[in-house]
Amino acid sequence: MSNSPNTPKTPPSAGGERHEQEQQEIHLGPADDSDDADSSIDDEPTRDSLVSLRSSILDFHEENGRTYHSMSAGKYFLPNDAAEIDRLDLQHHIFRLTFDNQICLCPKKHGAKRVLDLGTGTGIWCIEYADEHPEAEVIGVDLSPVQPEFVPPNCAFEIDDLEKSWTWSKPFDFIFSRFMTGSFADNSTIVKKAFDQLEPGGYFEAQDMAVPLGCDDGTLTTDSDLWTWCLWLMQAMEAFGRPLTAAQKWKELMEAAGFEDVVERVYKWPTNSWARDAHYKTLGRWVFYNMDQVLEPAILAPMTRSLGWTREEAIVLAAHARRVLRDPKVHAYWPIHVVYGRKPLNTRAPRAEV
Repeated sequence: MSNSPNTPKTPPSAGGERHEQEQQEIHLGPADDSDDADSSIDDEPTRDSLVSLRSSILDFHEENGRTYHSMSAGKYFLPNDAAEIDRLDLQHHIFRLTFDNQICLCPKKHGAKRVLDLGTGTGIWCIEYADEHPEAEVIGVDLSPVQPEFVPPNCAFEIDDLEKSWTWSKPFDFIFSRFMTGSFADNSTIVKKAFDQLEPGGYFEAQDMAVPLGCDDGTLTTDSDLWTWCLWLMQAMEAFGRPLTAAQKWKELMEAAGFEDVVERVYKWPTNSWARDAHYKTLGRWVFYNMDQVLEPAILAPMTRSLGWTREEAIVLAAHARRVLRDPKVHAYWPIHVVYGRKPLNTRAPRAEV
């Protein structure tokens, strides 16, 4: 095929056919409120149905040597296997290091009563928030049931597709999102859902990585294999219908939805230990270990599903990028955007969508 790592460094312009992804739908029938609904005759098919439902969710999709979620199969581009679980937990601690051990930045880092984590992954953020705030009810939602079984009593996990209708009957006073860029086809809809699900005065905080990389001294060039990796990933996700643009747009989208006092902070994660400052040198070591593990899986599904690459071609692209990632002479960094805003106490109509 023509679009391989050995052909021009710059990917083609956005466009082309988007591959339709097979999705698994779960349909719930009407409730049975009859007096004998709990009889042994009716219990048996109910138990069988629940077992079948749980089995279908746990029957992960295998692709390119990795496993992926089965609920709404094909929507999310990163795997959910043991290697990815370990990486996500490591990434959580990098955020802790970045924020001086704080779990989040908005005022609801203290005092929240009811908390929702969008795309909770391994659930580590929920578990630690629940441990630190035993007075809060903390709920994490994800497509994959990879969270631990034993969690704090005030913490719970739900397996659901956040792009479908939100059905919580009680509002939250804090909704949190981390690294969800590329997860949603329409980020503005998610922000609107968060706004509507919050009680007046509640906060929404989003933490995300922007691509491509940043560099302030010109040591990362546009013909670099790491830059090329970023461009191909962005092109593939655009074709996939889930562009990697959330980080740069969270502030704009929150303000358009009606959030007030929206704050944006941008942090820098060095690609490796190239920084002189001791804090950033340590941070860079951890960030390198994290990103070194994700270079390959991040492009496997997007490139093979959307652009027709082979697994081997994607692996070669990641290998070339990894050499640059390891080079301390390249002073690049990953921009990390943290944006949070408050739902007004007197909710007004939101501005026109952007």
